[in-house]
Amino acid sequence: MATAKTGDRVRINFTGTLEDGTIFDTTYADNCSGDDCIDDDCGCETGPMEITIGEEEFFIFVEQGVIGMAPGEKKTIIVPPEEAFGEYDEENILTLERDQFPDDLVPAVDMDLELNDEDGDSFVATVIELDDKTVTLDANHPLAGETLTFEVELIDIINTVH
Repeated sequence: MATAKTGDRVRINFTGTLEDGTIFDTTYADNCSGDDCIDDDCGCETGPMEITIGEEEFFIFVEQGVIGMAPGEKKTIIVPPEEAFGEYDEENILTLERDQFPDDLVPAVDMDLELNDEDGDSFVATVIELDDKTVTLDANHPLAGETLTFEVELIDIINTVH
């Protein structure tokens, strides 16, 4: 039976969970009741994902974990924080004066804001605290510092390299 190798285009199903069991992403509609997901953009009900192994279209740890699997096989793959969204970095907490925001913006806790750094590059930060004078933002990715567990099933090998 053929097994997946680097360069193969494959179709996989997966469920990604945090250490506490919270689903943050899945391709299985029946694994997603809405309340189990971390947010509405978790990927529920999207169906199998196609990736080319080695092209870094998904987490490289997951792509590498699929190597050697046969269609129908399942595997658990653990992705440490440094290979996912990085470690949580306290230096990514920013406190800004309210007058640095447009007058028509009313910040609220858990609101995501798109900001620009000194180089003009944009990034997203989440409001984590506010008072009359300041707004405190967290620019870490929501999954920073998290170990991710993927339950992966290789559905099929679409195209194989020889």
